Amino acid sequence: MTQQKYATDILKRAGMESCKPAPTPLSSETCLGTEDATKFRSLVGALQYVTLTRPDLSFPVNKVCQFLHAPTTSHWTAVKRILRYVKGTISYGLKLQKSPSMLVSAFSDADWAGSLDDRRSTSGFFVFLGTNLVSWSARKQATVSRSSTEAEYKAMANATAEVIWIQTLLKELDLPSPRAARLWCDNLGATYLSSNLVFHARTKHIELDYHFVRERVVEKLLDIDIISTRDQLAD
Repeated sequence: MTQQKYATDILKRAGMESCKPAPTPLSSETCLGTEDATKFRSLVGALQYVTLTRPDLSFPVNKVCQFLHAPTTSHWTAVKRILRYVKGTISYGLKLQKSPSMLVSAFSDADWAGSLDDRRSTSGFFVFLGTNLVSWSARKQATVSRSSTEAEYKAMANATAEVIWIQTLLKELDLPSPRAARLWCDNLGATYLSSNLVFHARTKHIELDYHFVRERVVEKLLDIDIISTRDQLAD
């Protein structure tokens, strides 16, 4: 599944159909803040639809969407960087194929205190059904996390909620799948939290997320495993 024609139309609308392609959609050193206003809302809104088949654009588009209320020239530069990346990856999309497994598995990650404006973290997750990617998200967390473990655990909670929704959908469609889903996380502390009650006293400020994930683990409906950052697809 691709949105090549739609992406091409966005480039034409921006007058960038002949632009030089960029290798990545966003620089890791890009810092966005609020200054002067520049009209770029329509292009950002159009890019949101491209993310329906382009999970690689979820994080950078989410980043610029946070400044729709007061866009600036620096934000316009970031949007043009995304468009240049789209130009170089115009044929990218999702490949769906028959899978030998119906296991629901997910990868979750978070950038701790990534926003310079309010020091909130951004959570991200990928959910697979067998070998096929079926759901993904990049979203700013609602509260400030006081540690990287807390930020990662909140990301795990978001991924767990999506896993439950997909498992429920499969059940309603009467499609068989393994009872226990699998969640991969690259933070050892967050992994320990899901299985060790000793850490409960340290998690009162994220108690709802803690019990939400912990309950699934205790009921053997969710297996949480550690994965190296190098292999973390949600990074």
